[in-house]
Parts: sequence; structure tokens; C-alpha cells
Amino acid sequence: MRYLTAGESHGPQLTTIIEGMPAGMPLVAEDINKELSRRQKGYGRGRRMQIEKDQVQITSGVRHGQTLGSPIALVVENNDWKHWTGIMGQEPLDDQSSEEVKRKISRPRPGHADLNGAIKYGHRDMRNVLERSSARETTVRVAAGAAAKKLLSLLGIELVAHVVEIGGVKAEKQAFASLEQLKEVTEASPVRCFDPDAGTKMMAAIDDAKQNGDSIGGVVEVIAEGMPAGVGSYVQYDRKLDGKLAAAIMSINAFKGVEIGIGFEAARRPGSQVHDEIAWEEERGYYRKTNRLGGLEGGMTTGMPIVVRGVMKPIPTLYKPLMSVDIDSKEPFAASIERSDACAVPAAAVVAESVVAWELASAIVDQFYADRFDTLKASIEEQRRNARDF
Repeated sequence: MRYLTAGESHGPQLTTIIEGMPAGMPLVAEDINKELSRRQKGYGRGRRMQIEKDQVQITSGVRHGQTLGSPIALVVENNDWKHWTGIMGQEPLDDQSSEEVKRKISRPRPGHADLNGAIKYGHRDMRNVLERSSARETTVRVAAGAAAKKLLSLLGIELVAHVVEIGGVKAEKQAFASLEQLKEVTEASPVRCFDPDAGTKMMAAIDDAKQNGDSIGGVVEVIAEGMPAGVGSYVQYDRKLDGKLAAAIMSINAFKGVEIGIGFEAARRPGSQVHDEIAWEEERGYYRKTNRLGGLEGGMTTGMPIVVRGVMKPIPTLYKPLMSVDIDSKEPFAASIERSDACAVPAAAVVAESVVAWELASAIVDQFYADRFDTLKASIEEQRRNARDF
């Protein structure tokens, strides 16, 4: 499976085209819209979330509620486009003294793609960079992830993302009875945190940052249950599933770190407290007594829950802007301010869940016959039986 996205933050729409989904899989707009709605929630979000109510249009690849096996095109319109038609329009500008030209951006913001992108593509107006490098693009990555989540769910694989840290406030590790309980509790939390006391402190930290014109980051965790053992491969570096998951997390805007299982903690423990002992039961088959390696060994799934964490830096657009240099005059300036969030970690958890879902679904489609959903489902069930009886 693969997908491409297109569109600018204040352009008319965002688009993604998905290729490789099996035919005969149920898929309707509501499957995607509920995920888009989740992405727009979260304590600390900015005014853009009040302007946009993201809704998808499925414009190809689905007929009468089922996938066709042909490319699926998903479109999300930007409601704010009507206020940006002059600035972001496709037609050439006739008047070089127009308001659109006057709103040219020549002051790069520290922490953004502005300066590097301008140097790379030769843009003297850095709006050409920031419009595409904006995290608004994750809207349609969540849409693609929603289609992947639907596929996984129909194969008995479920995912939940939640927040474990914001602004230095860490959630206490608490046991949950099931992924369903984790999802229920965290979806009701404004910061998507399972620990209510930590959640309250996280909101206070976000309030403080906002009041100070600053921003804060955090850590999100994605857990997936139900993946059959043996998905991925050890035979080549680019077929290792943990490598693909790490790359997916790091591709999210503002993410600067990734862990699988206990992650960096493994560097501080002896091997006896890192590796997971193997056991076997007749009904269950092989399993691990612990899950410190996060459901992945040798680039392949073990059948245990997959656990991936991502580190999101504070959003670099600040209301007390850092200093920068105007690329035209070379004079120091306070960096340009665009609409921003004090904290987008709760929303980023949804994006992380989506990209993990995509990589898991893609790995399954790559490994098993997947032109038809019914044969794919039968193959996954057979794989589970083979792993249990091995």
C-alpha cells in the first residue's frame, strides 16, 4: 500500500490518494470523519480548530460502501480558503503592488521549515514553504490512517493512542483492563491522558505556556493489539517493521524522537531486565511473559501488543517570537507569527495512531495475498492458527 498527499494549509483542499487497499472492504465517509474529528480535539488547540470542521469526500475507489481495489481518493476542503483566495490563488498576479505581494514572508521562524525550504527551492516568499510544511497536512494522513484502521479492525487488530507526558508532567503508569477501557478514558480526557491527576496538571501547564506566549511538547504512546506473529522481516534492513514504524513516527511534524517498548530505558538495564522470556500454552500458543520489547523482535511482530512512543517538541510558532534574520534585508527581526497552538500533543497522538495503523496495515498487505478482503482475512486467520500450532 502507498499514499500521497497534496494541498496547502490555506489552499482550497487537502487530498490523498491511496493505492493497494483490498477490494470488498467496507468503507464509508463516517469511518474517516470520526478520526478527523478526534484530530481536531485536545486542550491547547488554537483558533484554526474553530474555523475548520473537517469532513471527507470519498471521490473514487469506493462504490456502495465497499472498496473496489482501485485507487481511493479522499478530499478534505479548507473552509478558511474563502479568506485566502487572493493570497493563495493559482492565477498569476497582475499588480505587483497588491496586498498579496505586500504579505510576502521574508522572516523565517526558528524551528520551522521556512529557511531551509526557501534555500532548497529558491523561494523568496517563504509562504510557499510554510503552507505545505504546515501540520495541516496531517489531516489527510489521518484520513489515510482511518482507512488503514478500518482494515485492521476488520482483521481483529485494534489501536489506541494516548498521552503519557506534556511539558514535563508525566502520567503515572496505571494498569488498564483492556484497550477499550484505555480508549474510553482517554477519549474523555481533554489531554487524552489515562491518569486524571496528571491530566489536570498537564492542562495547568498548557495554560501557563499560553499565558506566557510559549508552547510545550510531550510524549504520546500508541498500542496495537491483535497483530499476528511473524509480520515484517529480518532478511533486509528496509523490511524490518520496527524500522518502518520508527520512520513513520519521525515523519510527523514536530516529532523528534521515537521509542519501541521500553526504548531508551533498555540502555540503563541489564539484559535480564530487557528481553522477554518465551512461554507456551495450548490454547494461546507462544507468548512473552513480559513485553519490554514492545511486540517486535528481529524486525517482526511477536504477537504481543505493539507499543510505540513518539516525542513531540514544542510547536515553534510562538506568540513571544524568537529572533530571526530577514532574508531580504539581512536585518534581525522577531520571527513572523502565524496562528498556532500552545500545545498540540493530544491531537498529535491521533496522528501517531494513524501513521502506526498505516504501517501495520501496509505490512500485512505486503505479506499476504490482499487483492480481495475475504481472502486476506482468511490468510490472517490461517497465520494465527499456524503460529499457535507451530
